[in-house]
Amino acid sequence: MIELEGVPELIDPVMVAAFEGWNDAGDAASGAVAHLDREWKGEVFAALDAEDYYDFQVNRPTVWLDNGVRKITWPTTRLSVVRIGGAKPRDLVLVRGIEPSMRWRSFCNEILGFAHELGVEMVVILGALLGDTPHTRPVPVSGVTSDADLARTMDLEETKYEGPTGIVGILQEACTHAGVPAVSLWAAVPHYVSQPPNPKATLALLNRLEDLIDIRIPLGELPEDARAWQLGVDQLAAEDSEVAEYVQTLEEARDTADLPEASGDAIAREFERYLRRRDPAAGPETATDTGSYFRDLSGGRPTPKPKPDDTPDQDAPPGPDGVADGPAEGDGEGDGETPGT
Repeated sequence: MIELEGVPELIDPVMVAAFEGWNDAGDAASGAVAHLDREWKGEVFAALDAEDYYDFQVNRPTVWLDNGVRKITWPTTRLSVVRIGGAKPRDLVLVRGIEPSMRWRSFCNEILGFAHELGVEMVVILGALLGDTPHTRPVPVSGVTSDADLARTMDLEETKYEGPTGIVGILQEACTHAGVPAVSLWAAVPHYVSQPPNPKATLALLNRLEDLIDIRIPLGELPEDARAWQLGVDQLAAEDSEVAEYVQTLEEARDTADLPEASGDAIAREFERYLRRRDPAAGPETATDTGSYFRDLSGGRPTPKPKPDDTPDQDAPPGPDGVADGPAEGDGEGDGETPGT
């Protein structure tokens, strides 16, 4: 039984969820929800019972000291609520946790129980995947849904994906079957620089979320972090001629695929975002120490294109549902069909 004592009546609530693990390349999705929680000072009102959903040998609890007293933090999923002020206030219910190890159907039913009790109007699930996308270009973010009507009214892609899936895919389908409008937003993270954090991908997800539910999100230092991240990766790429050549190949492929995007609608969306953010950008662009970002490119060679068949390559980077994919499914490029949930 779900008890929500102390939670005020919410205004036009939207649930925004992200889960660490398979569906969170570069921690971009969980980082986006963490940013919302931090900027709007979210108040946690519920946590799922860790015993029900997690294998503690996979996701281990942590021990810490609080004024000399040892305490334990258990891996779980927590829900918080934030209120967005302004002329049209509304509330966000933030769901942030780790992909569960077991009982996924019960897990989704419990999340949906909270959504029902809180009067949630729509569920937006954030995810991030590894793809053949260059770090020097805007991060591709695809919006997908299982609801044909929602796809048409909100200019989203109707998912046609078939194959293994993660908790993002399971939760989206659970929402659809329960009659709750649900959308997944996927950011593509360069597979050759996949180590977290990836502030550029987090920023791209937040920008798309703004457009989707018509809100303005305070970005804080995130734009500067994204610029510093890209400059740091630029420097590392410049030190390796093979990596630099590979990045150039990805840039050429991406630029060719993006030519149709130079449309009136795309330009209008960017101009609208500019108008919402007329405050000057904070601080100069400076590089930071990025550490060892690059993944092994098959012994120094660029990662080959994936096989055209439907058999997942266990050594390739996973897609949004944990499936290894290449340009057509990894970053929304190629034939234009985005892998859904």
